[in-house]
Amino acid sequence: MLTLEWESEGLQTVGIVVIIFASLKLLHLLGLIDFSEDTVEDEMEMATVRHRPEALELLEAQSKFTKKELQILYRGFKNECPSGVFNEKTFKEIYSQFFPQGDSTTYAHFLFNAFDTDHNGSVSFEDFVMGLSILLRGTVQEKLNWAFNLYDINKDGYITKEEMLDIMKAIYDMMGKCTYPVLKEDAPRQHVETFFQKMDKNKDGVVTIDEFIESCQKDENIMRSMQLFENVI
Repeated sequence: MLTLEWESEGLQTVGIVVIIFASLKLLHLLGLIDFSEDTVEDEMEMATVRHRPEALELLEAQSKFTKKELQILYRGFKNECPSGVFNEKTFKEIYSQFFPQGDSTTYAHFLFNAFDTDHNGSVSFEDFVMGLSILLRGTVQEKLNWAFNLYDINKDGYITKEEMLDIMKAIYDMMGKCTYPVLKEDAPRQHVETFFQKMDKNKDGVVTIDEFIESCQKDENIMRSMQLFENVI
């Protein structure tokens, strides 16, 4: 059983840690633990997939990963997605393997949309790398911007109570029986109210990016969580 302090004021920490933790689960599935020297093979195989990624040198310049790390990332990505892109169905199948005790479908949908930055229904290797670069190597500001984008489901620049409730329900569904004690049915809505009491500074019913970042930066738990997953590759 995984014990989470769902009733604490660190509600936002749970959501942000789950974002990064879920991404690490994906890295684990892709086999990105051991380093290999098959760089020539990687370069040759890049030309055989239907979606050819940008040159590693360009991705190295745009991301916070080294060329070696990008080669490792690409090997795992290619093994799981020979076509060179993830679709949402594949994304959901991957997360269902790591959260069998719950239903990760909805959360995987939200996370997929956050990685799918051009909203074309697929996640390319470039999309994948740039998202991970922020989550694992980005500044606190960059990570919080990424998290805000996840919560802002309709991408209008605000987080509403309905959007936050959808995210919280998705997290609860995904964790399933891993939560202890068993959660009350109205727990997600209670946590949303706590979230807004803390973050909605002007009490207008929505949370802006500035309110979100300011509140998170004042939360020691969130600041610690931002550093937990650095340099995992």
